[in-house]
Amino acid sequence: MKTPHEVLHSSIAAIVREDPVLDTTTGALDLMLQPSHLAILLPTLGALLVLLFRSPNAVAAWIVRITGFLGLLAPAWLVWQSMRGGLRSSVPTVGVPISSAELTLPLQLHVTRLGILMACAVALVSLVVQMFGRWYLYNDPRYRSFAATVALFTAAMQLVVLSGDVVLTLIGWELMGWCSYVLIGHESERAKARRASYKAFLVTRLADAPFYIGLVALASWAKTTSIPGIIEFWSAHPQRSLTVALLCIVCGVAGKSALVPFQDWLADAMEGPTPASALIHAATMVAAGTYLVSVLHPLFLVAPRATLALAILAGITTVVGALLAFLQHDLKKLLAWSTVSQMGLMLTGLAGLPDAVRPDVVVLHLLAHAGFKALLFLMVGWLAVLVGGTIVERMSGAVTTHHKTRWLVGSGLLALAGIPPLFGFVSKDLIVDEVFKGVADGRQSSYVAAVALVLVIPLTAAYAMRAWLVLTHQTVLQRHFVMDVLDDSHSVQEVGLMDLLVEGEPVDEFGRPLRREPEPEPEPEVVLPRPPWPTRMGLGLLALISIGGGALILSPWLDIDYMHPQWLIVAAGLLAIAAAGLLVRALSVRTTFGDAASRLPLYLRTFASRGADVDRLYLALVARPVEMLAGVVARADAMLERGVRALGTGALTLATRSGRVHTGAPSVGLVALACGVVLAGVLGVTLW
Repeated sequence: MKTPHEVLHSSIAAIVREDPVLDTTTGALDLMLQPSHLAILLPTLGALLVLLFRSPNAVAAWIVRITGFLGLLAPAWLVWQSMRGGLRSSVPTVGVPISSAELTLPLQLHVTRLGILMACAVALVSLVVQMFGRWYLYNDPRYRSFAATVALFTAAMQLVVLSGDVVLTLIGWELMGWCSYVLIGHESERAKARRASYKAFLVTRLADAPFYIGLVALASWAKTTSIPGIIEFWSAHPQRSLTVALLCIVCGVAGKSALVPFQDWLADAMEGPTPASALIHAATMVAAGTYLVSVLHPLFLVAPRATLALAILAGITTVVGALLAFLQHDLKKLLAWSTVSQMGLMLTGLAGLPDAVRPDVVVLHLLAHAGFKALLFLMVGWLAVLVGGTIVERMSGAVTTHHKTRWLVGSGLLALAGIPPLFGFVSKDLIVDEVFKGVADGRQSSYVAAVALVLVIPLTAAYAMRAWLVLTHQTVLQRHFVMDVLDDSHSVQEVGLMDLLVEGEPVDEFGRPLRREPEPEPEPEVVLPRPPWPTRMGLGLLALISIGGGALILSPWLDIDYMHPQWLIVAAGLLAIAAAGLLVRALSVRTTFGDAASRLPLYLRTFASRGADVDRLYLALVARPVEMLAGVVARADAMLERGVRALGTGALTLATRSGRVHTGAPSVGLVALACGVVLAGVLGVTLW
């Protein structure tokens, strides 16, 4: 006979066998809460715990690390479900969808293979940024707010990535804009940081206005806010209004991804802490616009004019961004303009893809960029702590002096330049390959994209090479010291035994020196600051991804034709990269800080450091006309107010003067009239 404990155990086992919550074979979870929910909710939970409970910085750091790690496991779980067939593509968020005859609001998440990969990249970069941020801002009194904002930023980006509804996309989109404003202005006591945060907020808000109009137009015509439903409707019913709506969306994407003419805010955003810059540039904010265009790519295929406009804007952006990156005096701003160029490159690639090619190749480069750009920003932050700044004079020779950072910085710059077989080379070459196939098909946007890519490939290699030469530069004294050591190691001098005895130090009978000089005190060992080992492991992981991430093309989650490369185009690209690298190396010879850009005129470098004076253009075309219009409105309002007050004053004056003329006593006629009325009333009542 079984004991009660055994009966209870067997009953529970039977229930689990009949209705398991977790299917260990497919990874499917039979609950309302799904891994896609957790990828968004866990970072949000971390932010709320840090903000609501006044915990010390150390406790806040552990909270965001733990929730960040769990937030990384959630998309990893989605990968497991996708491999085993247990993935739920449509996941509800607020229960029953809102539906009416005019509009349906499903408010669902839509989990796709590209969305899963992007969610993994966002969670990984965010986790490394949180770990690095604790070390970088160790003594910052506002670290708690920084950590909470980064966690909320991550949740907003995950919502955009996994969203299947334009309403949810707008929520994540706006939340990222607010978080970027807070992070850029983290050091609010500095005027430059405050100005940069205001500028980022205003520029992106200005670009978002038509973005909302475009999304509303797409949803209202399709009578649904579901992104798959919108794509299905407009793909079957392409109209001229679709082109207008997509142009509005391109405007919003240009603001978020820093395309021309909204590119200037991203360089000024470098006033924020370096970990915040790594997050904004690598995996959130600027990447959101590119990812959204990849989701809506089927609509751009049936709207060639909108696609051509995107190709022109992105093509100009990628070339201008690369030129300004090469001329920057601050290496952190060099990376910022590099991000502008890379975002333009990806959107150019999206616009130039052939009709039959999916946007997987562009998303692959988005993943590569997330890895090496986060690594480069964090390494520049590390070196800035060691050398005291990010300008060329400070950073010159930093990697040579602190050699342990060499392979991390080198792997990031090599991936950025597109050197084989690193991740950046694989992803960039696939984009170039597909764009030239579009040229062969005769697509107008592909021609524009091809011209931009031909120009930007050597320019990217040029500014990456310039940064490496500055970071590895050796001074004249360092080079002479190395040469002296080499000369001494090769010189041989014959010394006789008697010379050694005569020139040797005198000793006593026991062989001890007769004159013992006091030994110098050992100099105190200088301990250079460096991140803790978990953070260094995270940086190493980003470096490994930058090196070997190209193997992702072999995965079943990406639909990429990598078996038929155009070897002539590949060889031409590598020759252009090599030529650019050699030219920059030649220009850097015999310069004070190993800076090739110092050969160029000072006015040109100053012009680039000011962002090509786009601020003046903003003032001339936007700020001053708005101020003039505001002045006209203010004067008209003042005149109207004075007129209203004059009417009241005039009425009061007229009443006062009339009162003076009137005596206040009733006239004889008025008394007679009143008496007549009263008499007539009395007679009427009496005779009735």
